[in-house]
Amino acid sequence: MTSRRGFLAGLLASGLAPQASWADLGAPAFLSAARAPDGRYLLAGLSYQGDIRFTCPLPGRGHAAAAHPNRPEAIAFARRPGRFAEVIDCLSGATLAQLQPPASHHFYGHGCFTPDGKRLFTTENDFENSRGVIGVWQVGASYQRIGSFSSGGIGPHDLMLRQTDSSVALVVANGGIETHPDSGRAKLNIPDMRPNLSLLSLDGTMQDQMQLGSDLRMNSIRHLALAADGTIGFAMQWQGDQGSDLPIVGLYSPGNAPRLMAQEDPRLRHLNGYGGSLAFADQGRQIAVTSPRGGVVQVMNTGNGTIVNEHPLTDVCGLATTDKGLVASTGTGQLISIATGQARRLQSHGLAWDNHLIPLI
Repeated sequence: MTSRRGFLAGLLASGLAPQASWADLGAPAFLSAARAPDGRYLLAGLSYQGDIRFTCPLPGRGHAAAAHPNRPEAIAFARRPGRFAEVIDCLSGATLAQLQPPASHHFYGHGCFTPDGKRLFTTENDFENSRGVIGVWQVGASYQRIGSFSSGGIGPHDLMLRQTDSSVALVVANGGIETHPDSGRAKLNIPDMRPNLSLLSLDGTMQDQMQLGSDLRMNSIRHLALAADGTIGFAMQWQGDQGSDLPIVGLYSPGNAPRLMAQEDPRLRHLNGYGGSLAFADQGRQIAVTSPRGGVVQVMNTGNGTIVNEHPLTDVCGLATTDKGLVASTGTGQLISIATGQARRLQSHGLAWDNHLIPLI
């Protein structure tokens, strides 16, 4: 018997059906890369309750994904130093295109669409020139590279689109770490690294840039979250030999000094110097961070910067906001709801969830 998914895919191929949407896949809430027990890699769509709505194969280990805002299409990015960025029709599971960066570039695992879905931005490493780049792609039946511009630093990782009443900007987490594919995952410039948070217009013009003090220059800014009021949350990863009790989460609003969360709290050492994913909760009054190295989720008050609570979870990394709180994913296959100070298991799957839970809406 033909499945509904196959039937819809056939109609789309024949041009007889209206444009498909994420609702045709059961309205998944999140995307996540994963590894199956037999070693295969895949991209999955998950509901708020942790149910798997679909899976699509990947050619290698994935890191994060970008979800098209209108149609059931996603870009799955390889974990560095992998080079693939697969455009996937999540309805049929077919690969629609493979993004090809310039020969001296590789992707850095993240990307984002404009709200109308007509352009895609990707973080990239121009490793021959030791500089960060934002690739610009025109979205259509195929994806065409139409330009690029400086990311404002070295080692751009996460990026998000920030919209306020007065401006639209790309927020880029320039981690400050120089790498080269010939050296695998080796970090080549630790003594000289200087991460920053850059806000760029959609044509690459620098609007604003934030750097932390020299005492924190080895705290690589890696991941981002955005509150409804435009506040930028950023998670860091310490690259020094000592410093596991340093702040790992910060907040930034352009025109104001950055605020670092939970400074001087001894529980910071539970993060083991590593922020894996970041998400706001409780209408921006809280921000949470995961640490797979520390095996913990910490929830912090954005008003006074204190740690509200923490939840030990083995190999936890993915994190996203829900209308009731947060959901986290682990490398042991767990999907965990975090709300009202409590953590409870939603689902357990025979998959090793990778670094991020990417919201679709």
